[in-house]
Amino acid sequence: MDVFFLIVTKVIFPIFLLIGTGVLLHRKFELDLNTLSKLSTYFLLPAVCFVNIYEGNLSWKLIGQLIVYLLCFTSLLILLGFVIGKLCRFDQKISASYRNSLVLINSGNFGLPISELLFHANPIGISIQVIISIYQNILTFTYGLFNSVSSERKGLRPLLEIMKLPIIYALILAILLRAFHIEIPDIIWDPVESVSNAFLAIALITLGAQVAHLKLNRLSLELLMSIVGRLILSPVISLLLILSLGIQGVAAQALLIASSFPTSRNSALLALEYNNNPEYAAQVVLLTTICSSITVAVVVYIAKIIF
Repeated sequence: MDVFFLIVTKVIFPIFLLIGTGVLLHRKFELDLNTLSKLSTYFLLPAVCFVNIYEGNLSWKLIGQLIVYLLCFTSLLILLGFVIGKLCRFDQKISASYRNSLVLINSGNFGLPISELLFHANPIGISIQVIISIYQNILTFTYGLFNSVSSERKGLRPLLEIMKLPIIYALILAILLRAFHIEIPDIIWDPVESVSNAFLAIALITLGAQVAHLKLNRLSLELLMSIVGRLILSPVISLLLILSLGIQGVAAQALLIASSFPTSRNSALLALEYNNNPEYAAQVVLLTTICSSITVAVVVYIAKIIF
């Protein structure tokens, strides 16, 4: 019980304190969400990626396990979304948004700050979360987009969106520099590291601003199933998959914890853009973020005990 209390006070409370600060600041000053989002995506997140991949020590075996895990985990969540959608008889638009609510996880603004607090003494845990965040970005503009958009509008748009993400190039650069054992001079490394350190606070304040004006009208069946699927069934599936693949230690902890994060705001943005019941999708983001204050703490506690 002491461990659970420490997790709540040292990890969960600081996270939601900053999210709450973002809510208050946005309601008081109407922060420019577009600027905050671009600051995180095009400046802070690439720095976090570069620093942690460059400093991390991921083996090729672990990277292979990670890729297999992510592909299997995503496939199982997609299958779960189809099955629950059919059983609950959701209409086509609700089903599309429901599947995205399960598959698209907030690994950036929420997941990376959690991982930085949990694994600050072990770069491998943060490096794994960085890779998951990149994977989730790619997933958003592939599966997430294809799941939301009509067939005649697919084209090359997903590929073009992915190519715009600077985090991809930060990943490639960090891997190359590590592979060739190139040491970065302090005059470059120090400012990059400073930018990386700024990510945690800015990302959480941005997340708070993003959910500040979202409203909950009623707890419908689809909302309840999204909460259960994203915050409860997803970690259960992840745990079974981790045990099946024989992943151990910090890697297992990082993957299990990452599976419990709330729904990404990208799910709501896609629903809004393609009119797939955007009000429901926005409420899923709000509710899963709020409820994750409890469920993530429980999953972190379980991960620490099992692995």
